[in-house]
Amino acid sequence: MFESPGPRLFALPPGTDFATEMLRGLAERLDGGPPEAWARVTIHVPTRRMQRRLREVFDAGPARMVPRIRLINDVAQDPIGADLPPPVPALRRRLELSQLIAALLAREPDLAPRARLFDLSDSLADLMEEMQGEGVAPSAIAGLDVADLSGHWARSLRFLQILEPWFDAEGAPDGEARMRRVMERLERRWLTEPPDGPVIVAGATGSRGGTMRFMEAVARLPQGAVVLPGFDPELPGPIWERLDGPLTGEDHPQYLYAGLLRRLRLAPAEVRSWSATPAPNALRNRLVSLSLRPPPVTDQWLSEGPLLGDLAPACDRITLIEAPSPRAEAEAIALRMRQAIEDGQTCALVTPDRVLTRAVAAALDRWGVAPDDSAGEPLPLSPPGRLLRQVADLRGARLTGEGLLSLLKHPLCHAGSERGPHLRRTHDLELSLRRRGPPMPDGGTIRAFAAARLGQDHGIGPWADWLAGLLDRFRPREERMLADHVADHLALAELVSMGPGTTGSPPLWQEAPGREARRVCDQLARHADAGGRLSPRDYASLFDGVLNTAEVRERDRGHPQALIWGTLEARAQTADLVILGGMNEGVWPPAASTDPWLNRRMRETAGLPLPERRIGQAALDYMLALGAPEAWITRAVRTDEAPTVPSRWLNRLLNLLEGLPHQSGPEAVAAMKERGDRWLARSAALSRPLHREEAAPRPSPRPPPEHRPRRISVTAIERLRRDPYSVYAESVLRLPALDPLTAAPDAPLRGTVMHKALERFVSAGIAPDRSDASAQLLQMASDVFEKDCAWPVMRRLWLAHLARVTPDFLEKEVERRTKATPQLFETKGEIEVPGLGITLVAKADRIDITPDRQAVILDYKTGQVPTEKQQKQFAKQLLLMTAMAERGAFGALGAMKVSEAFFVGLGSNPKVTPAPLAEVTPDQVWDELQTLLRAWMEPARGFSARMAVEREDWEGDYDHLARYGEWDHATPVTPEDMV
Repeated sequence: MFESPGPRLFALPPGTDFATEMLRGLAERLDGGPPEAWARVTIHVPTRRMQRRLREVFDAGPARMVPRIRLINDVAQDPIGADLPPPVPALRRRLELSQLIAALLAREPDLAPRARLFDLSDSLADLMEEMQGEGVAPSAIAGLDVADLSGHWARSLRFLQILEPWFDAEGAPDGEARMRRVMERLERRWLTEPPDGPVIVAGATGSRGGTMRFMEAVARLPQGAVVLPGFDPELPGPIWERLDGPLTGEDHPQYLYAGLLRRLRLAPAEVRSWSATPAPNALRNRLVSLSLRPPPVTDQWLSEGPLLGDLAPACDRITLIEAPSPRAEAEAIALRMRQAIEDGQTCALVTPDRVLTRAVAAALDRWGVAPDDSAGEPLPLSPPGRLLRQVADLRGARLTGEGLLSLLKHPLCHAGSERGPHLRRTHDLELSLRRRGPPMPDGGTIRAFAAARLGQDHGIGPWADWLAGLLDRFRPREERMLADHVADHLALAELVSMGPGTTGSPPLWQEAPGREARRVCDQLARHADAGGRLSPRDYASLFDGVLNTAEVRERDRGHPQALIWGTLEARAQTADLVILGGMNEGVWPPAASTDPWLNRRMRETAGLPLPERRIGQAALDYMLALGAPEAWITRAVRTDEAPTVPSRWLNRLLNLLEGLPHQSGPEAVAAMKERGDRWLARSAALSRPLHREEAAPRPSPRPPPEHRPRRISVTAIERLRRDPYSVYAESVLRLPALDPLTAAPDAPLRGTVMHKALERFVSAGIAPDRSDASAQLLQMASDVFEKDCAWPVMRRLWLAHLARVTPDFLEKEVERRTKATPQLFETKGEIEVPGLGITLVAKADRIDITPDRQAVILDYKTGQVPTEKQQKQFAKQLLLMTAMAERGAFGALGAMKVSEAFFVGLGSNPKVTPAPLAEVTPDQVWDELQTLLRAWMEPARGFSARMAVEREDWEGDYDHLARYGEWDHATPVTPEDMV
């Protein structure tokens, strides 16, 4: 097949369909020969996607025998290595390393937090793989000179000595080590017994040491060849020479090819074209090549730029999208893909940004188009993956209401049978948790909830037993062996998925995502013996990392013309339109990764690749994608957090064009941006409503008098004046505000527990001047906080605050006890307002009785205490309670004159603030109340929203219902009669 002497390198230019041209090149060399010549050919490719693509191209051609198409990684399984130990699975190796790192962190906790245990084990496994691939022995690492570096790196080198046993030739190798050992044997055999038929490596770039070694060996075979994607024949000789040094050329797209040429002793001119098909746009390839020249020689733009000639043909099919936001970028891409489908074209989005690909897929769903995504769906984001992660996170954690409801609402929870009743009970449980708590439910909470509903829901018993049993098993656990964690986790997940009384296969493991999740979990269980002991939190972190290594691919699901490729997949194929998405620095190219074990200088000295190698590979992918017949370059100029920086390659391309005015460079840039702006305008128009919706008016509903509130609390009187609409929504519409599902140790809870602690102390009759009064109060408070506050940190903080204010409270309590005796605590009172049919209700924190049978009303305040001015105008709850007490509203107390009423402040500045009874008597307050309520009973009086709020930034519970934001405080109210 090959007549020229080796070694042989061939190339295909950017923009060509790699698989199609591979077939064409083979046909040019094999047509006219015997039919079996095709079957003697072996082609090695780097990815399964490329393998499938080559087979598709061969199957679409004429009837002929098909070459053997194999993965490069499968070389490690060659029979020549049958006596070698099987490779250690990557997961097992990472688990073994995690045990070593756990011991290191226990011995030296300042090295890294425990939460980074598995990140460090992954990075160490990656380092080992690199060392095996590049042929770097542990002795090369141990011999590094770190005398002038910080102690961290010396400590790192000491720890890396543990890697030596894994490099033992007799030990079980990992994938890269086995590949290297097999390659050494193949090279020795091929020197005397080369393969019978042609061997071709196609589409590989040699980014991994083992792959590069295999490419070298194949290129030297009598009938071997390597076909390189994106080889740049226009690069001048001096530039190739500059690519020798890793510190100056490793981020260049041709760096790896330069190393391959050097090892094969070939000149760039000796790399021939694999097929006779020219590049779709050779001028554009030359332009991109020039823009990517290494930084030391970018002055060549001045000398070689004018030689490109008119640049309009190179750029007339490039569109530049600079979207104002990531969402606008995704919508513009989706619109162009939709247009390509309508025009009968294939369109591929190429990007390393998975957030962008998901946004584009969501935007395409507008037209019912599901793209063919080469990466599939990340397993952690699939329904089984999400359920497994939720169960793992809940094991051993303190369960919150939000975590429980999130689990119960998962589509795979209770999916075995009776899903409808399960969702109805879940809804009722949510309302119960929001209104009555507790913030951290357990099995007892569920049993009490079910017991209260047995009369309404006769089938709730088994459901409650199932759920309570689950919550009992979610209780915190100590460290356990990894195998025990896996077994318990999977058993819990299956129980969650099936529900009570269901048999058969759990829904969790069904369909493609479930089968993939089962495979990953079985793999973890198989190697769990290497994982040692873990806490539940460490197990959840480990499981999340294991799940992130898998994707769910459904090959027949996506639209054949709307394609999403990763940068690696894009090397094997092209499309009529290729969109380079997310062209921002840090995305494409990605930010250079940091190695926690070896710094840049250490890696370079040891012979390991620098982080810039990944950038060079990404630059090659950019070069290949931009060679398509039509190309789009898209980026968002700003994210939610900050402005973005354009990719360095895009900046270079635009700067080069702008610097060539005599070759129409600036005009080409303007045309690229103008085309992009047109598409942005079109996509924005799709999201623009056809008709402008009028802003909601400022509401002022006027219900009939018979539907107006007939029962109102003293605390609601202030709201009736400040925000009447909130009273209307709560009392007339009967929409009580729900507490957040995620309970927090907020001000209301703090006030509740403080009130209860003081009530317990005062009602116990302990004299405030006793020597142990302070200790008694704090002990009672500690008991209350322990029972009613689920957050240990807040219990300590609140108890410490109470300890600070207790001396002041007891000092003033002694004075209060000399004047009156505590009589009633948290007592409710109510009284009907004459002539209106409205009942006023209140709850007094404490009422003391003086020796002459007069009442003293106290109201504890842990927050801000109303000033005297505020009490006279709005905050009249204490004044209203005095009026109620003098009219016999508090039951057995009877009608009694109130001598004093005051707020007892318990906040950061504790003080006692009396009610201004001398200036506003109880009779005056009562008369004002009757006047106020009589006015509110008038049919023409509306419950207007936010009429006299104290601050404009105050947020009310019903602002969303009133559509506040569509109007402001300057908007006049719109009365509306309610029927």
